[in-house]
Amino acid sequence: QVQLVESGGGLVQAGGSLRLSCVASGRTFSTNAMGWFRQAPGKDREFVAVIRRSDGSTYYADSVKGRFTISRDNAANTVYLQMDNLNLEDTTVYYCAAGRYSSSWYQYDYWGQGTQVTVSS
Repeated sequence: QVQLVESGGGLVQAGGSLRLSCVASGRTFSTNAMGWFRQAPGKDREFVAVIRRSDGSTYYADSVKGRFTISRDNAANTVYLQMDNLNLEDTTVYYCAAGRYSSSWYQYDYWGQGTQVTVSS
């Protein structure tokens, strides 16, 4: 089992920045990638970004490319999501996930509890 705990969400004005963190514990070696997803009420889970644990390869959704940056600290079993130039459409709950290097949510076996990000005008 892998446990994931997110932090760093909050309220920010449009154009501002937030950094999300996700600390993994347990059998982290059983997964090869960490990803971020987001999901608004009544909507499908949306891929945001993923990073491969071994070589740091990254992949982003078009909607966040150039604004969000995913990074990792393997020694601390932590993955980060730096979110810059936030807009109102970024408001939702963000989830950290551990699994395979993919943009498909069903390739991830473990999920955090989520952290709310709210962008105000």
